[in-house]
Amino acid sequence: MVNSAGTVFSAVTLAGGFVARAWFGDTVADGVWLLGTLPNVIALTVTSAKAVFRKETGVDLLALASVVVALSLGEFLVAAVISLMLASGRALEDYAQFRAQREMTALLRHAPRQAIRQEQGNWVSVGVNEVRPGDRLLVRHGEVLPVDGVLACAGDLDESALTGEATIQRRAAGEAVCSGVLNAGSVLEMVARATASESMFAGILRMVAAAQAERSPLTRLADRYALFFIVVALAVAGASWLWSGDALRVLAVLVVATPCPLILGVPVAVVSGLSRCASHGVLVKGGGAMERLARASILFFDKTGTLTRGAARLAEMASAPGESTETLLGLAASLGQGSSHVISDALMTTARERGMALATPAGVKEQAGAGVEGIVDGRLVRMGSSAYVVGDASLPLWAGAIDQRIRMGGMSAVFVAVDGQLVGILALADAIRAETPRALRLLRREGFARQAMLTGDRQDLAEALGAMLGVEEVYATQSPTQKLERIRAARQDGLVIMVGDGVNDAPALAAADVGVAMGARGAASASEVADVVLLVDRLDHLADGVRIARRTLRLAKQSAILGMVLSVGAMVAAGLGVLPPLEGAILQEAIDVLAILMALRAAVPARQERKATLAPEVVGHLRAEHVLLEPIMDRIRVVADTLPTLSGETARSELRALNRSLSEVLVPHERKDDLHLYPGVAQLLGGEDPMAAMSGMHREIFRLTSGLDKAIAALPPHGPSSEAVHHIQRSLYALEAVVRLHCAQEDELYHALEKIEPKRA
Repeated sequence: MVNSAGTVFSAVTLAGGFVARAWFGDTVADGVWLLGTLPNVIALTVTSAKAVFRKETGVDLLALASVVVALSLGEFLVAAVISLMLASGRALEDYAQFRAQREMTALLRHAPRQAIRQEQGNWVSVGVNEVRPGDRLLVRHGEVLPVDGVLACAGDLDESALTGEATIQRRAAGEAVCSGVLNAGSVLEMVARATASESMFAGILRMVAAAQAERSPLTRLADRYALFFIVVALAVAGASWLWSGDALRVLAVLVVATPCPLILGVPVAVVSGLSRCASHGVLVKGGGAMERLARASILFFDKTGTLTRGAARLAEMASAPGESTETLLGLAASLGQGSSHVISDALMTTARERGMALATPAGVKEQAGAGVEGIVDGRLVRMGSSAYVVGDASLPLWAGAIDQRIRMGGMSAVFVAVDGQLVGILALADAIRAETPRALRLLRREGFARQAMLTGDRQDLAEALGAMLGVEEVYATQSPTQKLERIRAARQDGLVIMVGDGVNDAPALAAADVGVAMGARGAASASEVADVVLLVDRLDHLADGVRIARRTLRLAKQSAILGMVLSVGAMVAAGLGVLPPLEGAILQEAIDVLAILMALRAAVPARQERKATLAPEVVGHLRAEHVLLEPIMDRIRVVADTLPTLSGETARSELRALNRSLSEVLVPHERKDDLHLYPGVAQLLGGEDPMAAMSGMHREIFRLTSGLDKAIAALPPHGPSSEAVHHIQRSLYALEAVVRLHCAQEDELYHALEKIEPKRA
């Protein structure tokens, strides 16, 4: 504000001087120009003295010297022009800093200061620092959640201030929520689980403050070069005086001698980059961390919660002959409502996603580490380990093969029995994040050829996941100390990034050149020691952060080098007498403006950031359709597994029922996607035919289902022959594999295209 006023005052007095010259002559004009110069002389004297006292680069000394020399030579117009250029330069710097820090300062303005707490049955407004864990809080529409806590009722939350996602999220009662998110729905209640200072948003604010205060190594290097530049400028001015004896040449050299492309351009670019990262949900704790992020070439990551979701998910269901997988899931999820086990939570989540109505269980008894039983719709349901559910009895033929396959796949098998009879097996696994394969590909494209997994899990599980993701360097059964040693050893080969989310990852994050924490769902300790925090719960945003960091450093160097080359050229021209002081002052300002504008390019999205997107509601609808296909995929596998054990008539009946599901649900879904969805997606992606491979998968699905339809229609009344069983089994296994792969590919594509917009301040 002050610099803007100074610019206006300098401009008015400069114009007033020209008016005075026309009406009253040169003497009055010189007086007006002198009046416009004095405030800048005073300001330059103060700032130069402060810089010298702090032993910092006294850049303003050159500007002060040029104004003083101009006044001493009677060049009042030149002094006035220099003053205007200096004032406008400071105003432009203020704007550049504001523009660069916009997303980061928006977080600071978002900080909650008050909370409404329940005290003796009444709601009382208190300072946010007075809130303690266990307090019941009221959050009205449009207010910010003051502390971390748990929702006492369902609510609609705008989490864009933390995650960058501009959509409203529906959170259920009992879900953990973070401070700093906005209540976008009706009044809600929550129970605090941390104080304000210990909450996530307070930690983020501390990180932002540290990031804004830190001077990066590149900025400090720019300061050192600027000091050297001042010495060179004074030397050129002195040489010009000794060679020509012309004081105007000395003045011209001092006027154009500006290290501002270094002093202003580099910090503006760095802060712009920090702000761009913040708008992508990537909080970088300062310019130093950004520089290391840009130069890193080795990537280490934890498995659970980083490459995977970190929570059990239902991966597969197998029901006994004659039983429905939907009934199996409904019974298990209904019983799970009376259990506190994470597996029960996973089953209930899947049932809710499929829109299933759950019954209320009665007489629930849970045996720790074994399983749970209870009455559901009048039937005794038992769920848990094989020993708990079937005891010493042998597994049926159909169940034995499925159990073996589940265990070989590194999944957990949950057995379900109804009234003493085994009716199905549920397979649960820690699913890979939808964006993980894409994230690793993007990071590999950015130059991270060496990618290594550090995990405390079993060797076979870790190697299986590594093989799926193309990660060849896998270190399993690693303790926190061993992770630390691996990171230290890798640092001998280059700058190392370590990505993790848990408490046990904190030492490795601190030891790496760049520690990256999955802050949206990870442990607070990991976020505190990390250099970079992913506020959006998506690993692929790390690739965005790396790309922005590298572009930022490139633009900072470009702006500094170009600006300094132009400044040196102007100094030489001034020393040779080619560039007069007045024209030099105008040129100097143009160089400063050019350097700052070039640096501000770091605040503008690069071309690759302006990607085609799908609306979140569209992606949500597509995911919901895939959820509805899950029972069919499960049924394909169950029928294929059990087909040899079924009697002829039962086999024929099961195959016909499955074929109806394929022809009435699966095939129409894939055909609708191919005809209506894919053309729009192809238009978004660009190119001649970007969805050709995906359409090819549709053709394979149509071929397999058509073949099955003909084979099943040709079955005799007494059921299939052994040769027909083998043929149909092969087709069913192939169809299940193709459909699952196709759905996974579509999920990854839609996840990558999901529209995530930064919230603007």
